[in-house]
Amino acid sequence: MAAAKRPRCLYHRIEAGDAHVSVRGAAADCGPTWHTPRVLAVLLLVFLCGAAAGALATRMFAPRMPAAAAWSAGGREWTLNLMKEELKLTPEQAAEIETVLDEFVLYYQNLQGQMDDFRAEGKKRILRTLTPEQRKKFEKMVGKLNAKLR
Repeated sequence: MAAAKRPRCLYHRIEAGDAHVSVRGAAADCGPTWHTPRVLAVLLLVFLCGAAAGALATRMFAPRMPAAAAWSAGGREWTLNLMKEELKLTPEQAAEIETVLDEFVLYYQNLQGQMDDFRAEGKKRILRTLTPEQRKKFEKMVGKLNAKLR
């Protein structure tokens, strides 16, 4: 009759009734701990927290440039050259795409201006409704919100 196989891990050795378990020997006997669900959960949590912190830091501290400013600050030529090279545009196609992109930027700038006007008008209407004390608090709220968005 073959002898029973001795469990390697401390938990299984204690469970099997091995009374001669030393802490030093048990630590050496245990297999890789990263197989334990709790360890995997902690590693996953640490990874996700790091990813969230990186995304938040990027959102808060990365310089942002409006699309129209990027288009006028060299983005226009870069985009057109990239499209010409990658898509192998003919001169006629390049000219047409340049016109379309320029029109889009003008359209975007116009919409951005309209949105700014709507925001300003809405703010005026809200301020007219509030008491002087509420206006001060509202201005602080708007300032904090704007600081978070930037």
